[in-house]
Amino acid sequence: MNAVILATEGVNVAQNIAFGIIAAVMIFAALNVVTTKNVVHAALWLVMVLSGVAAQYILAAAEFVAISQVLVYIGAVMVLFLFGIMLTRAQIGKETDLNNKGWAIGIPVGLALFGLLAWVILDAFGDDVLPDRGPLPTVALSDQYLGIYLVPFVAISFVLLAAAIGAIVLARKD
Repeated sequence: MNAVILATEGVNVAQNIAFGIIAAVMIFAALNVVTTKNVVHAALWLVMVLSGVAAQYILAAAEFVAISQVLVYIGAVMVLFLFGIMLTRAQIGKETDLNNKGWAIGIPVGLALFGLLAWVILDAFGDDVLPDRGPLPTVALSDQYLGIYLVPFVAISFVLLAAAIGAIVLARKD
């Protein structure tokens, strides 16, 4: 009985369940990114994937990286993607000819690259273990960004978002 208690000590079941749920949502959203026929919907599914990455960072107790993920990738990059979609005058609805004709060759090439990378990493590092480094210097940086500089940082992001939406409205003549 003591062996069972020792084996499960330190395992957070709720955290593992949350990881599984978030990972399943991310996989579903990632599949929708590559299978949807609507470019705007694909960008929104990508927002779901990137939000799942931020949630995984929060589960790993890396709050600064999670906030950076939200601000940089979801806030800036996705606005840039949608900005580009709107300005290129691409069809907003369903498009029929989005797939490359040689898509089938990508599956074995991707699997071969995955196998090659896994072999190289396992061959190079084997059973090496990373040393425990102690506290990271990002703690002070994250305290500043999540402290007194958070409100101005978020306010600037809203100003940039408003400018991007205004440019899209002015550029689009539908």
